[in-house]
Amino acid sequence: MKTIDELLAEGVAGKRVFVRADLNVPLDGTTITDDGRIRAVLPTIAKLAEAGARVVVASHLGRPKGAPDPAFSLAPAAARLGELLGADVAFATDTVGESARAAVAGLTDGQVAVIENLRFNPGETSKDDAERGAFADRLAELADVYVGDGFGAVHRKHASVFDLPARLPHYAGYLIATEVGVLKKLTTDVKRPYAVVLGGAKVSDKLGVIDHLLERADRILIGGGMAYTFLKAQGHEVGSSLLQEDQIPAVQEYLRRAEEKGVEFVLPVDVVVAPAFPDLKTKAPAHPTTVAADAMPEGQMGLDNGPETNKLYASKLADAATVFWNGPMGVFEHPDFADGTRAVAQALVDSPAFSVVGGGDSAAAVRILGFDENAFGHISTGGGASLEYLEGKTLPGLAALED
Repeated sequence: MKTIDELLAEGVAGKRVFVRADLNVPLDGTTITDDGRIRAVLPTIAKLAEAGARVVVASHLGRPKGAPDPAFSLAPAAARLGELLGADVAFATDTVGESARAAVAGLTDGQVAVIENLRFNPGETSKDDAERGAFADRLAELADVYVGDGFGAVHRKHASVFDLPARLPHYAGYLIATEVGVLKKLTTDVKRPYAVVLGGAKVSDKLGVIDHLLERADRILIGGGMAYTFLKAQGHEVGSSLLQEDQIPAVQEYLRRAEEKGVEFVLPVDVVVAPAFPDLKTKAPAHPTTVAADAMPEGQMGLDNGPETNKLYASKLADAATVFWNGPMGVFEHPDFADGTRAVAQALVDSPAFSVVGGGDSAAAVRILGFDENAFGHISTGGGASLEYLEGKTLPGLAALED
């Protein structure tokens, strides 16, 4: 895999460089609530611009249905990128049409343009190779060189991620090089004890990674909505908590295998419950109570780890040498249910372990809860991509960058 440093050594002045970034930032209307992904790709874009490249930045945002949708426009991300670069950034209102061609043609050396959301074109996500390829052909007309730096999308076989690199000289940007280097530390020559913290809503989202980590981790800590399927699998009642009944047999098998292999599975011993899911807009008090994890009352919903669980999890992370964390421990967006996620983040800050926060909601939580990002070993920009890498899958976007 050639890197951007090799491209810069070859010289990029005057060349149109297509940067497939991940600007898939959360929006409240047109307001960006977390610009972490934009800042993550900034070093690549800035370095190319400084070297005189004419930089064409492309990304997806959200899941529009293959047609323009103002709610998913990249215009706010383009404006924020310009603020961070301290320079004007041109914005094209389409992907490969007249506006995109004009924006790219108007670039001078060192300037940057962002084209509109790639998923406004059905060819970006098409499962039909010919349709995807035709869109990639049109994207290729906008550039001389391709730089892949959208790690959060490398697990997708999409036109801009998989097909376009085959049509242009291609290189890995700084972010992808960093992400891959970090993930290798979680899969080869891992320093032990190796602890994994998994949260989030659904067990089904984590089945593959749990299966893979049972062969590699020393202990696995479970939180979030998925914890209640584990507790139910142990025979405990879980009230009205999120539950995937169909996953109970798989969970029971994981617990059996973990015991057989000597992998420590750690589940909540107490949980914070409320009668209903909280209002995340008003942040109105949710009237929570704390109960033992094996004594959840009927009609109550588990929404966070309890204080004893927080102490337990901190103790299980204190002596770890390597930690991977993916998924919040509760509904951290509401102050009544943020303590579990905050406790895990604080435990990683306090630990000497090499800690990786595996993207998605976990990365957002770290920032929203006010932690210094530099206090962690690495904060990934790609939750799904990180998980699939740890599952041992071949990621199309990385394979496309290989020579």
